[in-house]
Amino acid sequence: MASLKEVKNRIASVNSTRKITSAMKMVASSKLHHAQQSIERMLPYEETLERMLKTFLATQPDITTSFEHSHQGLKTVALVVYASNSSLCGGFNGNVIKEMVKAVNHYRELGVERIVIYPIGRKIAEKVNKMGLESAGDFMHLADKPNEAKCREVSNNIIEKFLSGEYDRVDLIYHHFKSAGSQILRRKQYLPIDLTTQLSEVKDDRDLQSNVATAETAAYAKAQGLNVIKYAENNAKPLNDNYIVEPSLKVLLEKLLPKELHLMLYTALLDSNASEHAARMIAMQTATDNADELLRVLRLQYNKTRQYAITAELLDIVGGSMQ
Repeated sequence: MASLKEVKNRIASVNSTRKITSAMKMVASSKLHHAQQSIERMLPYEETLERMLKTFLATQPDITTSFEHSHQGLKTVALVVYASNSSLCGGFNGNVIKEMVKAVNHYRELGVERIVIYPIGRKIAEKVNKMGLESAGDFMHLADKPNEAKCREVSNNIIEKFLSGEYDRVDLIYHHFKSAGSQILRRKQYLPIDLTTQLSEVKDDRDLQSNVATAETAAYAKAQGLNVIKYAENNAKPLNDNYIVEPSLKVLLEKLLPKELHLMLYTALLDSNASEHAARMIAMQTATDNADELLRVLRLQYNKTRQYAITAELLDIVGGSMQ
């Protein structure tokens, strides 16, 4: 049986760790709130622009753009992979790395000669170096501080190489943020533009208000999400897609499509950033709960050990007085 001093030291150590995890949970919660606000401010513009452009491309078959042309064969593929710079966020980074490895193996099986990775975050950059994959550069600064201007630079670089024929396909791998308790890992085609996505798809599936991530609230958020989708399907008013375009649709598309591609990259970055904070908040909450349970067990053990020592001393006193 451990001595009183040993048990007391363990209690102090666990209590100190609990204070750290609790503080980290509150910091992650605060950062998550700011990340949710960033998504909320940007999302309406991005979704409206995407719908409008896809309507143009889908309803005007005679209009084609260089962004939607598939290249003959797949020789070079670029993957933009979003992770984080730090750990202590549960399986967030591990899941992204697994999906990246899966994508790399898939394209290698298809005979792709060259795979280029745009690693957003230190964790994914380390994995890329370890696997010996080709990296397009250092983008770790974007993981901590999402910046629309920097995203535009990355997007311009990717678009230029796609239009020149250097890249045949570009995919995004990131976590789609639905709520504090639900983040969905996605692999999404970035270039060429995918017109197979339904224009009537309900995309407002996010809970950008709550930062509580218990099992009960996650279930509630899921149920609310289903209700939102059902309501939208039954009550949504059709958007007026009868546009008058000047000077021409082709000129407009050539100007607006790069903006949409910039926003897609930036949206994925904001999604990943919010998902990281949500995952870290959940991980730290779990660690704090585990520390509370361990403290309960240790305090019980301390009281039992103390009572055992007191009882032993009393027995010694009684035994000595009887002699």
